[in-house]
Amino acid sequence: MHETKDKARGKQNFMLLTEFPYPSGDLHIGHWFSFAVPDILARYYRMKGKNVMYPMGFDAFGLPAENAAIKRNTDPRSWTEGNIKFMTKQLESMGASFDWSRRISTIDPEYYKWTQWLFLKMYEKGLAYRGEALVNWCPNDKTVLANEQVVDNCCERCGTRIEERKLTQWMIKITDYADSLIDDLEGLDWPENTKLAQKNWVGRSEGTSIKFSIFNFQFSNNSSISNKQKKESTGHIEVFTTRVDTIFGVTYLVVAPEHPIIQNQQSRIKNYEEVKKYVEGTRHKTELQRISEASKEKTGVELKGIKAINPANGEELPVWVADYVLASYGTGAVMAVPAHDERDYEFAKKYGLPIRQVVCPNYPKPICPVLDKAYAGEGHLVGSDKFDGMKSQEARDAITKWLEEKGLGKRKKIYRLRDWVISRQRYWGVPIPVIYCRKCGESEKLKVKNEKLRKNYIIKEGVEYKIIPVSESDLPIKLPKLDDFRPAEDGRSPLAKASKWVKVKCPNCGGKAERETDTMDTFVDSSWYYFRYTDPRNKKKFADPKKIKSWLPVPLYIGGAEHNTMHLLYSRFFSKFIADIGFADFKEPFIVRRNHGLIFGPDGFKMSKSRGNVIDPDELVRNFGADVVRMYLAFMTDYLQDGPWDPKGINGVKRFLERVYSLSLKIKNQSANRRTKIKIEGKNSKLEVLMHKTIKKVGEDLESLKFNTAVSALMILLNEMEKENELPVTSYSLLVTLLTPFAPHMAEEIWRSILGKKTSIHGEKWPKFDPKKLSGGTFKLIVQIGGKMRDSFEVEAGTAEEEVKVLTLKRENVRKWIGDKRVEKIIYVPNRIINIVLR
Repeated sequence: MHETKDKARGKQNFMLLTEFPYPSGDLHIGHWFSFAVPDILARYYRMKGKNVMYPMGFDAFGLPAENAAIKRNTDPRSWTEGNIKFMTKQLESMGASFDWSRRISTIDPEYYKWTQWLFLKMYEKGLAYRGEALVNWCPNDKTVLANEQVVDNCCERCGTRIEERKLTQWMIKITDYADSLIDDLEGLDWPENTKLAQKNWVGRSEGTSIKFSIFNFQFSNNSSISNKQKKESTGHIEVFTTRVDTIFGVTYLVVAPEHPIIQNQQSRIKNYEEVKKYVEGTRHKTELQRISEASKEKTGVELKGIKAINPANGEELPVWVADYVLASYGTGAVMAVPAHDERDYEFAKKYGLPIRQVVCPNYPKPICPVLDKAYAGEGHLVGSDKFDGMKSQEARDAITKWLEEKGLGKRKKIYRLRDWVISRQRYWGVPIPVIYCRKCGESEKLKVKNEKLRKNYIIKEGVEYKIIPVSESDLPIKLPKLDDFRPAEDGRSPLAKASKWVKVKCPNCGGKAERETDTMDTFVDSSWYYFRYTDPRNKKKFADPKKIKSWLPVPLYIGGAEHNTMHLLYSRFFSKFIADIGFADFKEPFIVRRNHGLIFGPDGFKMSKSRGNVIDPDELVRNFGADVVRMYLAFMTDYLQDGPWDPKGINGVKRFLERVYSLSLKIKNQSANRRTKIKIEGKNSKLEVLMHKTIKKVGEDLESLKFNTAVSALMILLNEMEKENELPVTSYSLLVTLLTPFAPHMAEEIWRSILGKKTSIHGEKWPKFDPKKLSGGTFKLIVQIGGKMRDSFEVEAGTAEEEVKVLTLKRENVRKWIGDKRVEKIIYVPNRIINIVLR
């Protein structure tokens, strides 16, 4: 354990953050990879003079614990707390320098008190609200699931096929931050694929909103509508597109099954029964299922009797309903340009709809090729009236401006991001701190006409209730103990069974009121935990602003790529909100983000009990010791890439550490009983140069998370040291010091027991290298043949001229260039160039 002070004289604070684990009950080798390897970096930075906090906690609420407790006939708290206790012992066995004094657990009321407080602040600012939303519903777990918790249209936890339901839920208006969640990625040192995942998740599209008038088919006889016929128009369909330059190529419109036009135009749709049957069929599918099926085959039905008018050319267009169009994205309607969109092309081919090319890819060539598939790229416009010949981008600007002038279109941004549904109909989570009062709802019903204020009211079973936020002084609203915490068959939260807990007195009117019985999505708990690490025992504030400022934003956050979207996005949102309410002076919480890889089983597959390829770290520690295990994890693969576990590889690391220990016999009689500053001895010898290079390389590699090559550098140094007949104490001390972050237990034992030091090696400074001595070991020799450079290679400094010539002539590349010719002479410029003259 390493207890970190908030201030250390002359040292810069540095929080090394890793994603706190869910207490599943047993550490697997992936946990070791996630936590033991970054500890090497934490120890290195401390030796470099930083005040490093390496905190640990538990993300302990959630569905898995509740289901496990149900299965074991115990309560979730007992099961979870038992797991935390056991996993804490396992984590301590790593030898990692966690600061356990800052340990947090999301199930601790002193933690979730501040989760509730943040919710109340969001409610106060209008960001937390109740509203209707289409949600993924697991009929087995009887709760709402996020899209990421659905795999192949099934619940990722239990495998049950999910349903889509429209429910009134508590939501957080994360969409208010959509632009900043994209724009603020620009200055972050994050992997590009992580940034891209976040951008795609927010899904900002900039384009044009266009109004297509609709009318009853029976009033039209021509391809263009008269003024009289326009008066018979029955409304319009709004369409959003990023490719308004293709508007002259629109040959039909498609609306989502949920689009209001279907109900609004019911009496005018000639084949309404057919349309109704199609729409009913889609109601049993989730959005995810519809997207999946659309990638295989698209289906749809024309709304006969309804036509739309293309505002660009007045052309009549058929209107179709198809479930590949989603009501939740854009306007729920698309203008179909089959010549320039693959999805529209497939649909048009299937139903025999026109395909009209309006973008030519051969700009500036005058001849436009006939396309045998959709062309979605840029080009110049054809068949587009006065816009012919314009480049795509130029045309987008010109056509948008033209539509704006006609009042038929405008520039617009839309987002794929939806407000965050945080209600969960389960027991094991943070209670939502609101109360519903019927008396206040009824008495104030007629007084409140403002729509914004009406959002503070809900209707339950036909009765209006007022939403009353719990007073901050009453926090935390503790989760009550329940004998039966199984989800109710009707979908209500198990907390509804806690009648004494549910029934409360209204703080406004003193009348009877009820608590909210849903709990919060566990991503809420984990979206701000790094703030609490800065001040985990504060009972008056979620964290002292001074301490927040001294530790945050996080300089380095290491975690898994599976959190590229939800956790990282929600954490960024929370950080921005906390800044907006004045509790932080930064908007982005994590300056640098790195995603570690995954460890696969020895067979190259993901570890699972069914495959029998799971590696037990506890057994490894018993057989090899913690230092060997953590050092092998650092050495086995690039930390930022996936890699398989090699059972034989760990033996190589074990032998390496045994050799380090055995090397101490060479200096046994040179014991250093006093504290001395480590220095490198020698007169620019080969070993001296290598030691300087190793210091430099190991330091640079650690800071780049290249743990594997840092270990390789130590192995190379050991090889050279073993060649020495007598090894100076200071040289061996240097090796042990460089080894300290990797094998802290062994390094400490050697430092005290063999080298006789009185103080801990973990208080030593990281050695410094001399830049002047980095090049003494080798030099780059340039090989010229006939006056032209043909090769180069590294040569050890001090190598005799004749040996240099022999080494050069042995090189395959050199022999290739010499060929059948005869070497007339060789000119050698020491430590620089060798020139071979041929005859």
